[in-house]
Amino acid sequence: MDNATIPISNFQLAFTVLLVLITGGISSFLKLGLLKPLIWGAFRTFVQLTLVGYALNYIFKFNNPFLVITIVTVMSFIASKTAVKRTPNVVNYPTMLAFASLVASTFLVGSFVTVLIISAEPWYSARIVIPIFGMILGNVMNGIAVSLDRLYSEARSGSALIEAMLTFGATPWEAARISIREAVRAGMTPTINSLMVVGLVSLPGMMTGQILSGSDPRDAVRYQIVVMLMVSAAVAIGCFILVGLSYKKLFTEDGALKQSILQSKGGLP
Repeated sequence: MDNATIPISNFQLAFTVLLVLITGGISSFLKLGLLKPLIWGAFRTFVQLTLVGYALNYIFKFNNPFLVITIVTVMSFIASKTAVKRTPNVVNYPTMLAFASLVASTFLVGSFVTVLIISAEPWYSARIVIPIFGMILGNVMNGIAVSLDRLYSEARSGSALIEAMLTFGATPWEAARISIREAVRAGMTPTINSLMVVGLVSLPGMMTGQILSGSDPRDAVRYQIVVMLMVSAAVAIGCFILVGLSYKKLFTEDGALKQSILQSKGGLP
């Protein structure tokens, strides 16, 4: 196999602006109102990824365990704030609950993969830990955002049933069980769907990147299998923890359904 990576020059990279123009043209033609955020998002992509590239080059050389753990923790906090902002059915949600679910699922699954499966040497190798944990965080962030939003929307739509069950002596867990189940299901469904079609419909980013860099496709497939399964496990754990920490927020201290849940947008008083 030819293991030489095909470089992309600055001039070649500039051609990707044409792709932004195509997307912007479609948005303008259909009057989607997405042109401004598209341009801003593309600009941020260039700047952020360029800076990250230089930063990672330094971090990989320094390779300090405390720095690696700090970076992953900061990434987890940023992801938790982003996840909370993506929940239109929930306002004023405690970011620390999302942070706790992200940290727990990411460090648990990420450590299992880097230490036991990949056998990184040393165990805190920045070149391995940061990309692996970053992939987990991105997927869990999306999963918990969907789960949290669905938990509140399901509780609102099923409020009559929940209140009836509470009246007959059900505990908050028993009354909200259907909402809890649907919330976790919603968060896990996109990941499960990806497992069904990977390799047939899509070639995921990590696998494609390794193949483009000259790796043996069989080795790239092995890594991609690890990535897909670790993501599914982390999303399941993250959604379960978040919903488990959140469902009590639907109820008052007396075990009654909060009236704010019945409003057009859920919230925590």
